[in-house]
Amino acid sequence: MAKENLKSYFLPYQIAWLRDTSRFKVWKKSRRIGATYVQAYEDVRDAARDEKPVDVWFTSADESAAKEYILYAAQWARLFKVAAEYLGEFVLDEKEDIRAYGIQFSTGKRINGLSSNPKAFRSKGGKLVIDEYAFHKNPEELWKAAIPIITWGYDVRVLSTFNGKGNRYYRLTSDAEKPGSNWSLHTTTIEDAVRQGLADKIKGRALTEEERAQFIQECRDAAGDEETFQQEYMCVPVDETTAWLTWDLITSGEHKDAGNPALYQGGDCYVGMDIARRRHLTIIWVDEKVGDVLITREVVKMKNATFAAQDAELDRVMTTYKVRRACMDQTGIGEKPVEDAKKRHGEYRVEGVLFNGTVKQHLAQSLKQRYEDRKVRTPEDKDIRAAHHAVRKTTTVAGNPRFDADQTELGHADEFWAHALSVHAAEDTQQPAAGATVDADPEVNVPEAMLGRRRATMFGLGQGVKRMFSRPQA
Repeated sequence: MAKENLKSYFLPYQIAWLRDTSRFKVWKKSRRIGATYVQAYEDVRDAARDEKPVDVWFTSADESAAKEYILYAAQWARLFKVAAEYLGEFVLDEKEDIRAYGIQFSTGKRINGLSSNPKAFRSKGGKLVIDEYAFHKNPEELWKAAIPIITWGYDVRVLSTFNGKGNRYYRLTSDAEKPGSNWSLHTTTIEDAVRQGLADKIKGRALTEEERAQFIQECRDAAGDEETFQQEYMCVPVDETTAWLTWDLITSGEHKDAGNPALYQGGDCYVGMDIARRRHLTIIWVDEKVGDVLITREVVKMKNATFAAQDAELDRVMTTYKVRRACMDQTGIGEKPVEDAKKRHGEYRVEGVLFNGTVKQHLAQSLKQRYEDRKVRTPEDKDIRAAHHAVRKTTTVAGNPRFDADQTELGHADEFWAHALSVHAAEDTQQPAAGATVDADPEVNVPEAMLGRRRATMFGLGQGVKRMFSRPQA
């Protein structure tokens, strides 16, 4: 591969990575800094060199990332006129149905790009590159498969953004920081990258300090919250066991009188309903708005209840309280209960929410904001407390936030989502929820102001019945 001026193509932190000839390198990195891009250059260089060329095995957490890497490598091979053939997708192991993307060089060596599959590396020799290691599905098995490669004397490269502390990548970076480690550790935050010219390169011109600061602010805004920004862009791992709502925040919203239906003052109410049939709990959460505060008046908990029983309980709630708006989980089995509830109680009093990543993020953030503003009053109940604390915020390999909770004997944070739906119901009482799908023919009980508008469904948002909080629980 011909000698080229690295400064023509790379920023200082990328050049530092290229010039580091250590066998073992690990890179703690921000997103959006071109780490995979420069790694592809290094790998083309190593596979195409005249002396001791090597096969390269690149693995990322998903197939699209592996394909993107191979395209980067092909680009570098063309740019430097390296004799190579782009293989596209091919079958690496027919028996295990393992597929990869590849480039074959005139040296006889090949760069192989594939998604995370530890079986792909068994009995293989060559340089190993693990991209976004913190997000691999089977990181421990992948590491076991890499041990022979390390033993045989090949180079190993590990690059990743942090994804909490409870994984091998975090342990690897921690070990690399210790004196005497065999690993060469590189760290590049978004601030480091911008200071060394990243924003200027992206914009295609020399930026002012104010413009560079704005670029970083845009990254912070895109992250959604400071915790995510610190992990995704500043290389500060967040313990994934950290709950979305802290104990202190949850208990700050509790009140001894919340959850008692007898204290209902006759004001406007908002309902959230998280629907289940067998495995999880069905929860109906009722909030009364008093001033700008949402006070929980009742929480209905149903386990293994028939849909008929759930319908009956929702009907009781809708007639007992002055319900302005009810938001129901429409995902999966919720389609029919939502449809039926609309028919019974009015198209614009009941709205269905289709859960996806974006919707769950909005619901979780809105509920958290209510707690932080001290505008909720919730029951002093240990199960509700635990359900609200169970929701964790993690990050997908694509850098998107994910909100979920482990299944326990108490449910799947069902009270949290019902509460979040109730809070959402109170956000906009003048019109259907944002992102609504629509239909003609408004049905009965549609407010006059809604006539002529199309039907809305949220964002694309006995028998086992236990009425909670006839008196508050400790």
